[in-house]
Amino acid sequence: MSTSRDDFGIAIRSALLQRGAKQKFSLFVLILLSLSIFALDISELKPIKILRSLLNDGVYRISAISSSPIKFSGTVKDFFITHIFVYKENRKLKTELEELKNKDFQTLYLQTANKRLQDIIQLEKKSAFTTIAAKVILDKNSPYLNSVIINRGSSSRIKLGMPVLSEGNLVGRVVEVNFLSARILLLNDLNSKIPVMISPKGSQAILSGRGEDKPKLEYLPEKFELSDKNLVFTSGKDGIFFEGIPVGNVIFEDNKIKVKLFSDPNQVSFVNVVLDKSSDLEAM
Repeated sequence: MSTSRDDFGIAIRSALLQRGAKQKFSLFVLILLSLSIFALDISELKPIKILRSLLNDGVYRISAISSSPIKFSGTVKDFFITHIFVYKENRKLKTELEELKNKDFQTLYLQTANKRLQDIIQLEKKSAFTTIAAKVILDKNSPYLNSVIINRGSSSRIKLGMPVLSEGNLVGRVVEVNFLSARILLLNDLNSKIPVMISPKGSQAILSGRGEDKPKLEYLPEKFELSDKNLVFTSGKDGIFFEGIPVGNVIFEDNKIKVKLFSDPNQVSFVNVVLDKSSDLEAM
């Protein structure tokens, strides 16, 4: 029994000694190989340089390929971050642009309204009539009935029947008066009938609204001669309108004698209500 144990121990020691010899030999080979590589590396021989270049190229290529997924993921991440940022900036710029456009439109509207008011003020100063400016606050137009509501009423000395001007030309008359507002019946309304005089001969007629842009002339003289010089003014025969207010010029259309109004009633936004006739000195 003891003999077998001794044989087993001898076998193990022999194996270890053989393994140690192999390790020493391997170490020696590695050292020798390292020295050879080092010697070749510092050598200036052309074949060695070519081999070194090939090895370097291979190492660099492998390194580039192995790092590509990392670079790709970083690039994709940067792309999405940049895209999201650009999208947000684009939306912000669009919003700011819309705000600027709205401000520009509002400024343009205010400038236009201010110019209209300035024109009305200048017209009041030059007019042969005493007028008061008013703003149209509501349009009550329909196919045949055409009227507007203004922001002046009896508190501003507005009375029934007063003529209403736009740019110095007749566009209608007051038919309803409230304390702070009034309704203007426009010349193209179906119920509008105004006595007028036609130059140059002073022919008398009635301007009748037809729910169209151009009112019709009725009760003209039998020998009325139509010409380009036919201008229409208020005659004042109704005892309400002052005479001489410009209305329009006579045209022949659809086999009817009509009047093309100097001021389109459908386009009025500011008007002048005639309160009285100024003296000759004021008119000058």
